Amino acid sequence: MGKDQRLAIENQILKAERLYKAKQFKKAGKGYHLAGNLLLNLNEYEKAKVCFMNSAKIFMEIGRFDTTIELFRQSGEACLRANKFIDANPIYKEALNLIPKLKREGDRNSNYVIFSVLSYLCSYVKGTPNEGLEFLKRTSKKVNKEFFKEHPLIKLVSEITLALRDTELKYVKKIKDNIGNYKFREVELKLLKYILLITHIKLSIITTFKLDKESYTTNEILNLDLNFDTKSLVEIINDSFYQFELNQFIITKFLINLSDNLATNNKPSVPLPLDIGKETHLQFKIKPHFQVDNSRIGPMVLTCELNNDLIFLYETQSIIPNLVSPPATLTASIRNLRPPLLDQTFPLEITIENQSEGEALDLKLNVEFPEQLKIMRGTTNKQIYSLRSNEDIKWEINLKPLEAGDYVIKILIMFVDPDQNKIEEIKEFPFSIKM
Repeated sequence: MGKDQRLAIENQILKAERLYKAKQFKKAGKGYHLAGNLLLNLNEYEKAKVCFMNSAKIFMEIGRFDTTIELFRQSGEACLRANKFIDANPIYKEALNLIPKLKREGDRNSNYVIFSVLSYLCSYVKGTPNEGLEFLKRTSKKVNKEFFKEHPLIKLVSEITLALRDTELKYVKKIKDNIGNYKFREVELKLLKYILLITHIKLSIITTFKLDKESYTTNEILNLDLNFDTKSLVEIINDSFYQFELNQFIITKFLINLSDNLATNNKPSVPLPLDIGKETHLQFKIKPHFQVDNSRIGPMVLTCELNNDLIFLYETQSIIPNLVSPPATLTASIRNLRPPLLDQTFPLEITIENQSEGEALDLKLNVEFPEQLKIMRGTTNKQIYSLRSNEDIKWEINLKPLEAGDYVIKILIMFVDPDQNKIEEIKEFPFSIKM
């Protein structure tokens, strides 16, 4: 029986082609239309779409724009039956270009709303609802304002938008309760149910962030755990209203928004399958580079797919890690540039070095010598605005030993670290003068 049906359809398409070549356009258009309907019955959706489009082009050619627009809608339906929402969207948009050719204003207004809303729904199930919304807004300029505002399909889109904006499931429930008011065709109604399913899921997923420490220095790795909780989705998936059988739920992409001082060191590999009804812990490693006033991790945007057909973006909250600058520590050293001899002047080099990752600010240095070492030239006090990581300061002091013995040279170091903590240190260095 199936083979006979396919042969009959092939003959019908050949007949439509001959009629078109013979310039019997109306009959040719009807022939393609009939073949498209027969192909739908065989679930040959792509071939059915082609037949409907061929029919639409013929009726467009003879100026039957009302019939042409109807055939565009049926072409879109064929795509929807195959879950080819991306293919349906341009068909709906192309139909909008023909609407100005309709004679009656009421028909123009109605079709503008129907096709722009269908385009929006196709964008929604592919994860780009804002793109669909912008297209709908542009189309609204061609429609009577009052008609547009009061149309049930426009109210439908508003309620979907409000549900996401306000994180309110009551709008989803309202749409479900009024599902018969939208006058969608069977497969278009199925598309709407997909949108409601996605919206319901997005509003029901629970995510929480947890860091492994309460605070970090800017030279530590932040270990972040994102708990993706889908326990509440079991009831949604089993809701008979949606008539949806879930085969696969996966995350295909992670987009992590970070403040400028942070970078992602490691994130989960994708695609990442999720088990509905369970908690999934996703591990991220974040590397700080420098300190800023408001470090921020998130929001993260997760691209999710249901059965490889329905795509939606899930946005998490943000988290503010407690970052502190690493402590600044300074080292001091002294070096004789010539051997120190009794009653002879020699140069002593003093070095202060910042080998830490923190910056030392408002640095004050004071060198104390025993009275047996007479200062001949140079300064014992230094003050500089900042000594950054891996920087140093050096200077020389000329000294004359007056008496042999073992002494101590002291260097008093005072500075402010990046967190405005005042730090004071005394470095002591044994020093011997021989006879």
